[in-house]
Amino acid sequence: MIRKVKREIRVIGFDDGTFSFSDKLGGGRTLLVGVVMKGALEVVGALSRWISVDGWDATEAMVDAILNSRFKDLRVIMLKGVTYAGFNIVDLGRLHRETGLPVVVVVRKRPNLRAMEEALRKHFPDSERRIRLLRSAPPLFELIPGKLYIQSVGVDLETAAEIVRVTTSNGLIPEPLRLAHIIASAVMTGESKRE
Repeated sequence: MIRKVKREIRVIGFDDGTFSFSDKLGGGRTLLVGVVMKGALEVVGALSRWISVDGWDATEAMVDAILNSRFKDLRVIMLKGVTYAGFNIVDLGRLHRETGLPVVVVVRKRPNLRAMEEALRKHFPDSERRIRLLRSAPPLFELIPGKLYIQSVGVDLETAAEIVRVTTSNGLIPEPLRLAHIIASAVMTGESKRE
C-alpha cells in the first residue's frame, strides 16, 4: 500500500484513440497509448498497443505493455474509464493482479450503467459476460461533486484521491491521462481531439 504520495510518483496513464463503431465490421482496431510520468512533472516515456473495437483485449494489452516495458519502477496505473474502443472492458482485478500495481480509474461523468447494460444486451451476444465484468468494478467515489469520479483497486480511496491530485496540473484530468488522450487521438486522426 502507498502511504504517502510523492510528487514524483511514477504513473502510467492509458487512453485510446478515436475509432468508428463501423470499424468493428472489418475487425477494426484503435491505438491504446500509455504515458509514463513522474507525477505531473515530467514525461518519462510512452507505450502503445493496438486493441480491437468492442473486443476483449484491452486488459491483456495493458498487462503486456507494462510487463514488457523498460519502465520497471511504476507505482500506479491510471485509466480514463473502464471501457476502451467501444465496449472493450478492462478487468480491473486482473490488471491489478497481473501487474502487481494499484489501479486508479478517473472519469468526468458518472456512467449510466443501466443504459450501458441495455446497449450491451441489444448489440452483443456475450452481453452477460460483459455486464458481469462491468459490475465487478468497485463503486465510484465522487472526488469533485458532479465533475470528477474515481474508482480504485489495490489502493484505498484516500490515497487514490491524493494520486489524482499529485498527477494533475491543469484542469481536472491527471496529466498522464490527458497526454495519452492527445497522443492516441493524434495518431488515429492526424490531430489531437479535445478531451
